[in-house]
Amino acid sequence: MVAATFAFLLSASLIAVSASPTKTPFSLNRRSDGFPYPLDDVDKLEEASLAKYEAYLAKKNDTHGCTLENASKRQEWHDMTIPQREEYIRAVLCLQSLPPKADKAKYPGVMNRYDDFVLTHETQAMHLHSTPHLFPAHRVYIWAYEKALRDECGYTGWQPYWNWGRTASDPINSPLFNGNMSSMGGNGKKSEYPGVPTMAFKPPFDMIPSDLGGGCVTEGPFKNMTISLGPIGRIIPDVPANPRADGFGANPRCLRRDVNRHASAVLYANYTYALIKEANTIDLFQKNMLGMPEKNDWGVHMAGHYTIGGDPGGDFYSSPGDPIFWFHHGMVDRIWWIWQMQDPENRMNVLPESPAKDDFVDLNWTAKRADTWDLVDSIGGMGGEFCYIYV
Repeated sequence: MVAATFAFLLSASLIAVSASPTKTPFSLNRRSDGFPYPLDDVDKLEEASLAKYEAYLAKKNDTHGCTLENASKRQEWHDMTIPQREEYIRAVLCLQSLPPKADKAKYPGVMNRYDDFVLTHETQAMHLHSTPHLFPAHRVYIWAYEKALRDECGYTGWQPYWNWGRTASDPINSPLFNGNMSSMGGNGKKSEYPGVPTMAFKPPFDMIPSDLGGGCVTEGPFKNMTISLGPIGRIIPDVPANPRADGFGANPRCLRRDVNRHASAVLYANYTYALIKEANTIDLFQKNMLGMPEKNDWGVHMAGHYTIGGDPGGDFYSSPGDPIFWFHHGMVDRIWWIWQMQDPENRMNVLPESPAKDDFVDLNWTAKRADTWDLVDSIGGMGGEFCYIYV
C-alpha cells in the first residue's frame, strides 16, 4: 500500500502560499490566557501542523466549498462557557425525550431518539470496530449524532470533545465529571466489583482496578437518566441482565459510572503526543491507539472508555448509552485528524488494511449509507457534508 507523494506539487503550493501578499495563515483562535488549561504538546502540535494542511487544501479540488475558515469548530469541553455547556446538555436531554426511529416491535428496548444511536452501536459493533472501519465509521457516527442534536433539538453549537490530558490527574473533580449541573454528571456511588479484565496484557496490567464508583450517578443533569438497552458486555456483575439474550429488550436501570484514575493514568498528553509522532503508518497508529501489551500500555482508546466505566459506559456494545462516549470518540477523531495533518499528502488517503474502493458504512436509522473512502477527510468528505475541524 504505497501512496503517491506529489512532492513537487506540495513544494510549489507552499511557495505560492508563502509568497502571497494577501494570504493570512489560518489560526485556531484559541484563548491565549491559558485559562483554565494551558496548551499541551498535542494542542501545540495541532497548531504547528495547520500550515501543511492549509497548503494541502489549497490544491485539493473536491472540498465542496469547505475551508478551514468556514468549517464548523468543535471545541474542548473545558474551553466552552457555562451557557454553551448548558445548551449542549439541554440538547442531549431533548434527544432523550424524542420518539425513536428504530422499529420498537423488533427492538423493544429502544425508548427514545437517543437510544437509536445506542442501538446502532449495539447492532453494528463488529462492523464499527473492524480494522478498516474504526476511524471512518465513528467519524460519520459522531457527525450524525451532532446533526441530530442540531436539527432535531435546536442545538446551535457543535459536538464537544474531551482532551484526556486535561483531566488525567483528577478526572472526578474536572468540569466534565464533577457532578454540577453544567457538567456531564458525576461519578457513581461506590459499588464493589473486581475491575475490568484486559486482553493480552500480563499482570498487573491484565486488570484495570476498580476505583471509587461503580454505582448509580446521583449528581448532575443525567442523575435521572434511564438506561434501557443492554447490557451485552457488562463489566459490573450486579447490573441486571437484559430480558432478551441479544440485549435489545427493555431493561430500565440507572446510569452507572466508575470514573477511574487507574485508567486515566495513561491519558496524559505525553501518551497522545507519542501516539501521533511515533506511528508512521495508519496500521501502526491504530494498533498503538488500541493498546500495546508489549509496553504495558492500555492505549488511549481503552483507557478513555474505562475512565468513564460503569454501565453502559464500560460495555463494549452499549457504551454510547453514556453521553460522555461522544466526547471520548470526538477526541479519538481529533487525534486521527492531527495524525493525518502531519503528512496530509500521504495520510488523507489511507485506511487500515486498505478496504476495497466500493466498501461502505451503513448506520441504518442514524445516518445514510456512505462510501468508506469518502469519510477520510473532515474537510469536504461525505460528499461535502463533512465540514469541521477541532479547536
